[in-house]
Amino acid sequence: MKTAQEARHISVFVKRPPAEVYDFASNPENLPKWATGLGRSIHNVDGEWIADAPFGKVKIIFAEKNEFGVLDHDVVLESGAKFHNPMRVVPNGGGSEVVFTLLRQPETSDEKFTKDAKWVEKDLKILKALLER
Repeated sequence: MKTAQEARHISVFVKRPPAEVYDFASNPENLPKWATGLGRSIHNVDGEWIADAPFGKVKIIFAEKNEFGVLDHDVVLESGAKFHNPMRVVPNGGGSEVVFTLLRQPETSDEKFTKDAKWVEKDLKILKALLER
């Protein structure tokens, strides 16, 4: 049995309907506009999404399009290590709550985990700003 990972739920409220938020955030081609942790560019290579992340080329495997607002994605490093990233768009009043669950990886220091959480928060704020302008 695997050991449970510590999790932080990082969210931002976006003053846009959930369908609009989901449509924008689920489009891989929009990632470089807001997901700085995943890189400056992304390309579809033979049916796989490859991004130039700050830590090297990564493959990103996205959840199938769905009506539930699920934006989960796996990031696969060049080493083959895979990291699951749960993410949701949830209706909230007249807008949407975008929630990212940051799972603490083994051997991650408190300092690094906090830094990663701040990076996710920054990216979600960029997403919010793009969608609310």
